[in-house]
Amino acid sequence: MDIRQIVMVSQLRDPIVEDLCNLFKFEVSFNDPGVAHFGLENAVIPIGTDFLEVVSPIEENTTAGRFLDKRNGDGGYMVIIQVDDFDTSKERVNQNDVGIVWETDLPEAKAIHLHPKEMGGAILSLDWMNPKDSWKWAGPDWKSHMSGYVKAVDGVEIQSTNPEEMFNSWNEVLGTNKIDLESKSIFLDNTWIKFVEDQDGRGAGVSAFSLKVNDPQKLIKKANELGYINAGEVVIGGVKFYLV
Repeated sequence: MDIRQIVMVSQLRDPIVEDLCNLFKFEVSFNDPGVAHFGLENAVIPIGTDFLEVVSPIEENTTAGRFLDKRNGDGGYMVIIQVDDFDTSKERVNQNDVGIVWETDLPEAKAIHLHPKEMGGAILSLDWMNPKDSWKWAGPDWKSHMSGYVKAVDGVEIQSTNPEEMFNSWNEVLGTNKIDLESKSIFLDNTWIKFVEDQDGRGAGVSAFSLKVNDPQKLIKKANELGYINAGEVVIGGVKFYLV
């Protein structure tokens, strides 16, 4: 079980995608027409064999639009975790009485989106793929668009006015025994989720994505030249990017 896709939400998709591609030398592999069901447009970007998605509302009164209003601007939006046993993961969700707001059940992909108000911080999606190394949401030829300096997702930081409560909620649903109570961190197979105090007054939400990259210092220098450094951190689309 690991984070396989991280998702940002932006009022305008293309400027954020352009910033990400300028810094990391990414290529977009897919604009999924299926997200129109949620009143959105998107861009999915391979980062190694993991993925970064940017979504933007194209209709009024969408969940994404309300999230933008609530947090006063662009930011992190979803954490998509690939699970090994979908039925067991779904049963754990049901045992914890967490609502499911969307579900798909296909031979090649299964997924559930958990109620964001009940989980807090972000929409958590639990996904299963067949075969395991595939990723339906990135389009049919995503491997040909693997490029840039990022090797993989490392982790996600989520802020809250009550990080301990949110940590407990997520840990109960994910059911992993690899945790650190002091730092309020959940460790998956190769990735992590950490819960911290609200740092900027924007309320609960994803505060940072951590990425495994080639030559972090070179990228930080490039980010500074491009104007993506704020208070010593790489910031794009309302999200800090830790480069490790």
